Amino acid sequence: MKFMGPIILVENLDLSRDFYERILKQKVTHDFGVNVSFENGLAIHSRTHFEEIHKMKGSHPILYGSNSAELNFETEELDDIYNELKQVKVEFIHEIQEAPWGQRGITFYDPDKHVVSIGEAMEGVVNRLYKQGLSVDEVVSKTAMPKEFVEQAIKKTQKW
Repeated sequence: MKFMGPIILVENLDLSRDFYERILKQKVTHDFGVNVSFENGLAIHSRTHFEEIHKMKGSHPILYGSNSAELNFETEELDDIYNELKQVKVEFIHEIQEAPWGQRGITFYDPDKHVVSIGEAMEGVVNRLYKQGLSVDEVVSKTAMPKEFVEQAIKKTQKW
């Protein structure tokens, strides 16, 4: 059995597609009119169509904003995406903050109040901490990443 990725239910497919495609830079692979699949495995599905095909209308209400799941992304451009999200006035759960393991991230609601988190890619975290003066061993200790990963991440950026 193969897991195909999460499908989230949305009220306005066009609005949600625009949000994920334009704001969160996700690439559409398929648009079936009532659902849209993105390159990363995420899909959005019209709530009304979902209820219709599963014969659930009225029997099992769809609850938005339940904070019971999170869509998690990583990026090298956290500050740029944060600024764009501020411009479109998303509702932040928290703005940029640093986790105990050194990763900076933001958490907010999408147009249907699904929780979305975006954090720095861990290679970027390793390099930022190393450039701030932490030794390889200190970076390993702080991030809990394997020493081999830390050394490879640092080596990649020192090649240019």
